[in-house]
Amino acid sequence: MSEDRRGQAEAFDAIGQQYDDAFARKEGQLAAGRALADALAPGSRVLDVGCGTGLPTARQLAEKGHSVLGTDISSGMLALAEKNVPAAKFRQIDIADLTAEGPDGVGRFDGITCFFALLMLPRREIPGALRRLHGLLRPRGLMELSMVEADLDDAPIPFLGHTIRVSGYLRDELRQVVRDAGFEITGEDTYSYTPESTDASPGPQSRASREGPNPEHQIFLHCRRG
Repeated sequence: MSEDRRGQAEAFDAIGQQYDDAFARKEGQLAAGRALADALAPGSRVLDVGCGTGLPTARQLAEKGHSVLGTDISSGMLALAEKNVPAAKFRQIDIADLTAEGPDGVGRFDGITCFFALLMLPRREIPGALRRLHGLLRPRGLMELSMVEADLDDAPIPFLGHTIRVSGYLRDELRQVVRDAGFEITGEDTYSYTPESTDASPGPQSRASREGPNPEHQIFLHCRRG
């Protein structure tokens, strides 16, 4: 794990359960997770990248009978995930280290969820991360991907009492980056979301005024390995 990402991991170790409290309403994530769970054959193998506390996605997929592996860089988040979703398996792996083969390989999957995990990477690493996820999918495998719409690159922001670095794209550029990695985009949904705290938005809205947080726009792309 790079030094920059180690700092991100330490921040999320400290944030822990606060994350689910600050982002209690997850309509878009729930809908996308449900769509993937229903589209896959029973007992499919699914990778939940940036699984956090395991809620809601790893639990949602496990309850549908799928075999779930959740990965995250935060050991604190993973400890919570293991308690929240005992039916799933979890590993501490940086997205940059995900590989199908070798002693540390995770194998291949019928489906992948990647909800807001790419936010934590500088833009220069995002295309490679998407190509890596593409390579982890079996032919015609499905991926649900979400990002906050924001024109940012590795920008420091306050987040639940800590500082993290985030990146984002405007939606046309995001679509192009995803297609360039080899994915077919089969659908798209957008949600306007207001966090519970002015200090809990990963987009530029984190600089909100004292009147309260502004809504962020969450983009959910439904993708298939081409």
